[in-house]
Amino acid sequence: MSLAAVLAESAERRPDHPAIVFGGQELRYRQLWHEARQYAAVLCTYGFGPGDRIALLLPNTPHFPKAYFGVLALGAVAVPVHALLKADEISYVLSDSEAKALVCAEPLLDEGAKGAEVAGVPLLTVMENEGSSGRPRLDALARDIAPLDRLVPRMPEDIAVVLYTSGTTGRPKGAMLTHLNVVMNVGTTMLSPFDLGPDDLLLGCLPLFHTFGQICGMATCFRAGATLVLMERFDAPGALDLMVRHGCTVFMGVPTMYIALLAAVEDARLRPRLDRAFSGGSGLPVTVLEEFEETFGCPIYEGYGLTETSPVVAYNQKAWPCRPGTVGRPIWGVDVEIARADVEGRIELLPAGELGEVVIRGHNVMAGYLNRPQATAEVLVDGWFRSGDLGVKDSDGYLSLVDRKKDMVVRGGYNVYPREVEEVLMRHPAIVQVAVIGVPHERHGEEVCAVVSVRPGAVPGAELAGEIVAWSRQKLAAYKYPRVVEFVDGFPLGPSGKVLKRELAARFGR
Repeated sequence: MSLAAVLAESAERRPDHPAIVFGGQELRYRQLWHEARQYAAVLCTYGFGPGDRIALLLPNTPHFPKAYFGVLALGAVAVPVHALLKADEISYVLSDSEAKALVCAEPLLDEGAKGAEVAGVPLLTVMENEGSSGRPRLDALARDIAPLDRLVPRMPEDIAVVLYTSGTTGRPKGAMLTHLNVVMNVGTTMLSPFDLGPDDLLLGCLPLFHTFGQICGMATCFRAGATLVLMERFDAPGALDLMVRHGCTVFMGVPTMYIALLAAVEDARLRPRLDRAFSGGSGLPVTVLEEFEETFGCPIYEGYGLTETSPVVAYNQKAWPCRPGTVGRPIWGVDVEIARADVEGRIELLPAGELGEVVIRGHNVMAGYLNRPQATAEVLVDGWFRSGDLGVKDSDGYLSLVDRKKDMVVRGGYNVYPREVEEVLMRHPAIVQVAVIGVPHERHGEEVCAVVSVRPGAVPGAELAGEIVAWSRQKLAAYKYPRVVEFVDGFPLGPSGKVLKRELAARFGR
């Protein structure tokens, strides 16, 4: 079994169908797979082979799938690196993963080259100008070499990809995903929930170094033999233009993208005729879902996944009625249950309707954290993966996420779940986006704080803050409503577009 077959098989079935549209150019399946195997052949000449870890520091251009599937075709392990990391952070990932080489794009060389030098890792570049540095250029060398004859077969349990977690608690950890993990997740989700077929066109605006864009987007699209309309960097007006121009049928994004599209569509001449859209990464406010469906005439299916689960766990999907505010039901072959969150070292499952920690088992659960046996043992317990997320599963099998265990606010001994408060605040007419955090308080331990971005025409300040507090007091229990309101022009975002609450807590917690 090989994850490289996701591209190889579609190149065999649909050689002349567009795999990627980028910058007005089309790259067909036959050509993409040919060039990926040329990249593999170059890597082979450097002595790299099966099991070697090759790091990829690449933006959203066709170089990413060429290098990614080239590494996999060689039987090596792909280690995508977050494109916004600084040199010390890159060096850490390279050293921790024991990478044998770094493939880095020219726009990212300022930090990538320094990181590779500190880690003592060989550097190969793409997108560099001829003779600009004297460094070996993977893309240039690939043009003049015969492609690897065929992909190197791997065992299902062999590692295909190492994806680093965002490091919300300490240093990032490398989640080891096997060929079985990712191939099963891709094949399963292609059918449901994504329902991708060969005639679909997906806007690829999520970063490919992140699991959502890489596996749910790129890999699932290629498995279906569909077309990926690749966008180097998301901006809402540009995304609307691309979707209209190319006739995109499917959109995948995180909640911040949906909010931005709704703001941009007011100035757009044309609206894309999407068939369906999928949200993940963090909780999608129901108000945003409703407004998007009304504006674009297209359903949003919200789901749930983690880096450690390859990534999809559960989704709203066509097979069952969509339930806004939930993340749907588990995908095929995956079990999701709720366990007691305060019990360590064992799993105690709870009945339907009770709040606890979301636990998962199935073909999607990672092999473990690279070189972290203790961290692995803490999350892989009794055959289940402990997600760190709090949720409820109802009697029909629908999963509702309440919050991350670590994001929960404890005010005066009462548990406050930020997502519940955010859902209510998103219905305030002045609020376009909100993140709820806990800030230190002498008497209550923590106080509920709403960090707010306002709609055009609303004036941030003490008067509006007081209005929001009074408004929420009418709609939330006394221990839940925010006593503190802070205003921001924009939110700090992680690689997947998720709001980084730890940065807000550090800023306003003082």
